[in-house]
Amino acid sequence: MTGPAPDPLEQLRERLAALPDGEVRTGTVAGFGERGDVLVRLDGDDPRAPTGSIPRHLLSRTAFEDPGELVSVGQRITAEVFGVDERSGLVTLSAKACEDEALYRYLRGRQRGDIVTGTVAAVHDFGVFVRLDGEPGHPAYPGTGFIRVPDLSWSRIDHPEEVVRPGQRVTGAVVVIDTDQGEVVVSLKALQEDPWDGLAASTGDVVTGPVTEVTPFGVLVRVGEATEGLVHESDLDGQAVREGQELAVRIVEIDRVLRRIRLAPAG
Repeated sequence: MTGPAPDPLEQLRERLAALPDGEVRTGTVAGFGERGDVLVRLDGDDPRAPTGSIPRHLLSRTAFEDPGELVSVGQRITAEVFGVDERSGLVTLSAKACEDEALYRYLRGRQRGDIVTGTVAAVHDFGVFVRLDGEPGHPAYPGTGFIRVPDLSWSRIDHPEEVVRPGQRVTGAVVVIDTDQGEVVVSLKALQEDPWDGLAASTGDVVTGPVTEVTPFGVLVRVGEATEGLVHESDLDGQAVREGQELAVRIVEIDRVLRRIRLAPAG
């Protein structure tokens, strides 16, 4: 008498528990999938069939047309575990994460919350690259550190160059370690005082501040060092307001959870 058939979902859960994300595994290239992925027989698994898969976008930082240009059947390969594919049951792997051994060791030595210092290497409208002290260098980017625009400052900015310039020394907190991109995502804002913590204004107060933005639904007015509130268009009663104009407003509502301030003209 045979027992009940194994539950595929339970088997998948067991596989996920045994292969946590971030673990490094070695194996042998077993072939290529229809979508350009590389099939791998992981060491210690069933030698009769592939047990891992490297999706095309996780194979290498080097540009290529066909995966066969970079790897061949029988080749030994090292890759990082990125989870398990629920449809195929194969372990999803990233060879790209382990491609540069020195860079991978550096990334794995960092932790969220670490304080890091470096030199601004390049400033773009989408963010800032930083050469972090002690990094081995990045094979594709100007620096291993990257600061996203919202992580530069609590204040509203139009371009990162308002905050940093190439060659400037900066210090920030690590918020993400991205082995796929080979980046340490850093926040300067994390080490700055949250302006909401120091907001002294209360509901009913009348304050004067500059208009920071005019939108179809109203105007934003700065009511603190780096906090803004909205005067809805319907409350302006057709009053013409321009950016930069000083406007006296009354605080109608402060929502600290959603970080929103509703304003009305003081007059």
